[in-house]
Amino acid sequence: MLLALDIGNSNVTTGLVKSGSLLAARRAATDAQSTSDELELLLDGLLRLDASELGEISAIACASVVPNLTEGVEAIANRRAIPILIASAGTVPIPVRTERPAEVGADRLVNALAAARLYGTPAVVVDFGTATTFDCVAADGAYVGGAIAPGLELGLEALATRTAKLPRVELRTPDRAIGRDTVSAIQSGTIFGYQALASGLLARTRQELADSAGVEPTEVHAILTGGLSAAPWARGVQGVDAIDPELTLRGLAIMHAEVTGAEPIELGLR
Repeated sequence: MLLALDIGNSNVTTGLVKSGSLLAARRAATDAQSTSDELELLLDGLLRLDASELGEISAIACASVVPNLTEGVEAIANRRAIPILIASAGTVPIPVRTERPAEVGADRLVNALAAARLYGTPAVVVDFGTATTFDCVAADGAYVGGAIAPGLELGLEALATRTAKLPRVELRTPDRAIGRDTVSAIQSGTIFGYQALASGLLARTRQELADSAGVEPTEVHAILTGGLSAAPWARGVQGVDAIDPELTLRGLAIMHAEVTGAEPIELGLR
């Protein structure tokens, strides 16, 4: 049983992979200050929700953007003698053609790998998380960079905490762009504004990849993922071919299989 582990700034997401299939995915809030003991309790608790436990795990594939928790999961693996593969520019099996490959987020590289293997190239992955990232895969499967924007929830939090009178609001798509009160105005600016941001950046990155590959923009695959990708408003992003909230977990399973020679994940899972 492989434990695919995606440690982000907002959430720790686990996936159980057996016989090439992603069986279960669970999510908990990230506590960047957790000790390795606390992280171990969290992971074991998430696994027990699906009648499993850390003692049944034969290997771990991890993508982490939280250094303290990266060290924590490595300590857990060492204590329990579980083989662990940490995603990085040196371990994710794709070329990385950027100025500083070591600075690229592990989750971004894993998403690029998953997009290439599951959907084809060239491709753009739009990840709605704490930040909204656009990750571009060239026709030959290389990661070639992308764009980073503040996440939607970060924007909402900033409005509520950095202004005197603007309230926190529910993430709900309003009926119209012209809000008739403060709440609907914030919802309009947040939801419609973010749809426009994502659609616009996706169109530009898609065009640049198409120009580089000598193909039409419609031939560049566009995949939406991340914690907010399953929200109803995400379907309003223009140009998306597929929504795959578990793309990173699938990518970790693919990385582990290709690096270690383990059983490959079923490519039909989307």
